[in-house]
Amino acid sequence: MRGRSNQFSDRFDWTLCLLIMLFCLTSCVSIYSANKAYLPTQLMWYGIGAIAIAVLTYFDNEQFRKLTWIFYGVGIALLVGLVFAPITDFTPQRNGAQSWYVIPGIGSIQPSEYMKVFTIMALSKVMHDHHEKTIYTTFKTDFILLCKMALAGGIPIALVIVQDLGTTLVLMAILAGMILVSGITWKIIIPIYGTALSLGSLILYLAIYGRDFLLKYLHIEDYQFKRIDSWLDPVESGDSGLQLVWSLQAIGSGLISGKGLGNIEVYIPERHTDFVFTIIGEEYGFIGGSLIIILYFLLIYHLTRTAFLSNDPYSIYICVGVISMIAFHVFENVGMTIQLLPITGIPLPFISYGGSSLMTNMMAMGLIFSIRYHHRTYMFSSRLAV
Repeated sequence: MRGRSNQFSDRFDWTLCLLIMLFCLTSCVSIYSANKAYLPTQLMWYGIGAIAIAVLTYFDNEQFRKLTWIFYGVGIALLVGLVFAPITDFTPQRNGAQSWYVIPGIGSIQPSEYMKVFTIMALSKVMHDHHEKTIYTTFKTDFILLCKMALAGGIPIALVIVQDLGTTLVLMAILAGMILVSGITWKIIIPIYGTALSLGSLILYLAIYGRDFLLKYLHIEDYQFKRIDSWLDPVESGDSGLQLVWSLQAIGSGLISGKGLGNIEVYIPERHTDFVFTIIGEEYGFIGGSLIIILYFLLIYHLTRTAFLSNDPYSIYICVGVISMIAFHVFENVGMTIQLLPITGIPLPFISYGGSSLMTNMMAMGLIFSIRYHHRTYMFSSRLAV
């Protein structure tokens, strides 16, 4: 074994640090343009996130595996608490959803956001422990692993599906992405994914062309179709489609190079949160939007490279889970602002305003920093270059 360098400069992930700093700069500039009153709070959460990264970097994979079920259990307990808690100042209802704990002096905490990282850790441990105990893989052992993963990922999904569609979709994306690298035979994966895709397509088709069936047999309320209508035809959807109409106007008005810093002319409510990409599109145009997409591509490429360089299966699973989470967030958030996808409450990673969302992403990066910091290489390994 070659071991690892004792020099901090050799073990620290400077590339990831630079990427996070660029995201921080982008977030601060965008939030300042939207409403500078939110900038100090965002900087505060970035500072807390940096501390979280430093703490998480200290722990290695073995310690994370031992703590996984503690984190997961706390997250589940907080979600269960929201399900049964009455509507109070401590557990308020916002936009029809009761998804936050309000702590005086700290602010709102959304457990479903942190549950994304805890679910990644739980799924990684399930896969690691299963393969460590399984000498010969068979159809039966693969099916057992799938059931274990479905249980670990399904519990948080079941607890948030009613209150938070956006987080539900992210958790599903994490589960789907990690199943792909779990080693489960394609004889199981293809039928399940094919069935899920067919079912999703059927539901979307019925939501557009077969609403009478959904209203009659599934008791879907008529108002629940407004999200589909506002996506497909926002102009004719009235007030429910205004957010998307304004979003398209803002991004489209930016043209190629944008209007410049601070030159925001299209009004979009709460644009500093889920619609922060419209600020980038309006102020910096197609060029600015493309640079942000490239920045996310570089982040995902770096996470992928980290996974390939790792010698530990648990670390690889963590990387895949984080990649699935970040990629889905970016695809859905940018897609909904340009009418490619329906609008959901999914923020743009590292850029949107929000303490819980930012802390979730910083905690995920803390796991990656830990993987690189505690990485070991082996004398006869083909992965000596780190």
